Amino acid sequence: MRYLTVALSKGRLTDLSIELFEGMGIDCSGFKNPSRKLIFADENNKIKFFLVKPGDVPTYVEYGAADLGVVGKDTLMEEGRHLYEVLNLGFAACRMVVAGPPELQGKLDELNNKRVATKYPRIAREYFEHKRRESIEIIKLNGSVELAPLVGLSEVIVDLVESGRTLKENGLVILDTIADISARLVVNRVSMKMQSERINSLIDGVRRKLEESGDGR
Repeated sequence: MRYLTVALSKGRLTDLSIELFEGMGIDCSGFKNPSRKLIFADENNKIKFFLVKPGDVPTYVEYGAADLGVVGKDTLMEEGRHLYEVLNLGFAACRMVVAGPPELQGKLDELNNKRVATKYPRIAREYFEHKRRESIEIIKLNGSVELAPLVGLSEVIVDLVESGRTLKENGLVILDTIADISARLVVNRVSMKMQSERINSLIDGVRRKLEESGDGR
């Protein structure tokens, strides 16, 4: 029997993902032993795990280097990869929003020339140009996008918001919500066909665990 390979997102999703799989009886102890190893295996269940940057998870899954992956909905929306999104895992919940100065509340349509600062250019463009039918200028940033409206770099931003505290501290407000975001379980399309019994069994196990913990959607 070949291994099923699972790509996990580095960062805030790591511990939550490991907790989920451990709760299903899968051995994830390799993650808790400091080493330079990149791949950890549960030999009994024939499952391998590896950690990659969140933005790389959809790539590994789409190309079949991983059969399954755990990644945020924001990354899936931004990457636009061809894979199956099979479960909303519920954890790491937040929102993708449009935010800006309070004076723009209810007046977003009145801005003729919108400059939008964001780490998520694809999501921003999809929202403004396809949903709102508005032409915008995207300004791609990698750091704190909240700064952009404060120094005149952009009129508004598109970013993830959890508590809204950072926006509030910088005098910004939510102008519109684009999407609810949380961790998702994704599957390679070919793997789903070739390893359907094992993958569906794993998906069912994850679903039962989520229902037990009350996180299932």
